[in-house]
Amino acid sequence: MHDRIQQLSPRLANQIAAGEVVERPASVIKELLENSLDAGATRLDVDMEKGGIKRMKVRDNGKGIERDDLALALARHATSKIHALEDLDAVATLGFRGEALASISSVARLTLTSSRDECGQGWQVSAEGREMHAQLTPAAHPRGTTVDVRDLFFNTPARRKFLRTEKTEFNRVDETVKRLALSRFDVSISLRHNGKGVLSLRAGSNRVEMERRVAQICGPAFMQKALHIEVERSGLRLWGWVAEPAFSRSQADLQFFYVNGRAIRDKVVSHAVRRAFADVLHHGRHPAFVLYLELDPASVDVNVHPTKHEVRFRDSRLVHDFLFGSLHRALADARPGQREKTAEGAETGVAETADTGRVTGAQGGEFAGQQKMPLGNRPSPGNLQQQMHAYGTLHQPYRGHAAVAEPNGDATGSAAAAPQPMGSKMASGEGAPPLGFAIAQLHGIYVLAQNDHGLIVVDMHAAHERIVYEQMKVAHAAGGIQAQPLLVPVSLAVSQREADCFEGRSGVFTSLGFVLQRAGPETLLVRQVPTMLHGAEVEQLVRDVLSDLIGQGDSDRIGERINRILGTMACHGSVRANRRLTVPEMNALLRDMERTERSGQCNHGRPTWTQVKLADLDKWFMRGQ
Repeated sequence: MHDRIQQLSPRLANQIAAGEVVERPASVIKELLENSLDAGATRLDVDMEKGGIKRMKVRDNGKGIERDDLALALARHATSKIHALEDLDAVATLGFRGEALASISSVARLTLTSSRDECGQGWQVSAEGREMHAQLTPAAHPRGTTVDVRDLFFNTPARRKFLRTEKTEFNRVDETVKRLALSRFDVSISLRHNGKGVLSLRAGSNRVEMERRVAQICGPAFMQKALHIEVERSGLRLWGWVAEPAFSRSQADLQFFYVNGRAIRDKVVSHAVRRAFADVLHHGRHPAFVLYLELDPASVDVNVHPTKHEVRFRDSRLVHDFLFGSLHRALADARPGQREKTAEGAETGVAETADTGRVTGAQGGEFAGQQKMPLGNRPSPGNLQQQMHAYGTLHQPYRGHAAVAEPNGDATGSAAAAPQPMGSKMASGEGAPPLGFAIAQLHGIYVLAQNDHGLIVVDMHAAHERIVYEQMKVAHAAGGIQAQPLLVPVSLAVSQREADCFEGRSGVFTSLGFVLQRAGPETLLVRQVPTMLHGAEVEQLVRDVLSDLIGQGDSDRIGERINRILGTMACHGSVRANRRLTVPEMNALLRDMERTERSGQCNHGRPTWTQVKLADLDKWFMRGQ
């Protein structure tokens, strides 16, 4: 270490800055593509060699760069996107820091060719990783810009040795291009590697074309299981696609979230999504989604990190609650028979997935042939013990909370009713309910039903478990949280910060059935706990809630604990395997499923039903071949 202070040379300063911006070829591609989009490009062509280590070329048809600005474009902190400090309060472009080209040119051989002339007269400037005076030369080039980057890290071997294999580096580039392609459906994008075409995406403007691109990038299976959502409230707009919980992944590899067109990773967003899926996702699984959040640029700070992957919301609580509420409602509304507006905006129509026949979306609607029974018209919830007794008496016939629509029109739900064959019902043109009419029970485990599309198979225990769980949650919410005082208060030794947090947010604990008292600078006394948490580790739960309140301003741990207990009770109170059900009982179960939120998954995240289409059955038996 030198004992004298000296100013860094421009070359060394650029190379240090490159360490923040240029990590690998994918980092270079990201910066170049964002510059092209900011220039108004509608077509992007990316050409790679050796995973980008040898060469990367990006060509666009944007508005180009003025001749006199070409050399300045390679200078550090040179940009056309902001001109005053106030511009940072509402950044509307992807790039704005003015470091990308300077950083890239300091660790690679860069050639920049651009033209604003429709006749093809352009200019070229080059830099080779050192302090130099850029020399302009004429070059033929159509309107737009081409950036050619060769020999990445040729002058910084210590950085070059940290690059991975050619295949790994190209996979990172491929992922970067796809992530950016999902942010701009109106831009055509092509990707070539070592002379071979890898990706070719056409521009699209309507929903069908957008979904075609999503399917190309995320896979057709994602689109078959995807729910399209569009919610706008309080100056926030959320739209995009979220996969049904049955399409969960072992890794978080299909999660794309954009804020004003910028791909970001954010703790507020991640927490809101996890909470929305908490009741329907199998343990250890990850949801899949492509979502877009639009809000006032002044409400979000994108100047948090040099790579611009992170953002900071001005009102993170508003954003969190909006995201959670929108996704939670979309998943709850994805019941069998749910209707949505078509992509063209019609008020009616069914968007049907290719493999299940289930309708998607968040618009209301009921099967035309069944009695309408809105969720709000459920029987008034009573004591939870009574609910458990009603659903736990397994020797009694299964009775749903609504009339049973039988094929013969009998809505009594009587176990003695003998259903007539479905053929006459189908022939009448009325069709069947979304989950059809029961025809048999298989091994005392599965209910087999017939609908317009083919065969429905229902796991009766998993389905009934979800129905009971949702009804118990309603009963619990309507009856309030019952609490009981402790004979001997529990003393907790906490930090002064935690004790101060409790005093400032004591209402959170009170609303959840806890009564706490501060008995000293670093001591809390627990005097009352919710009845359902009797016997739980109260001390650890209170500490976790305090940690959440300090770290993120809110906590849902107590609610999650109560829901887990309700889920356990619902599991024990549901019909078991090998329980014989009559046809009216099976139909009552199907009708309740159609009216129950999140009925596609049980409390543990497992699917409750599936559809086998007639076309699939025909293939199995080679009919028509």
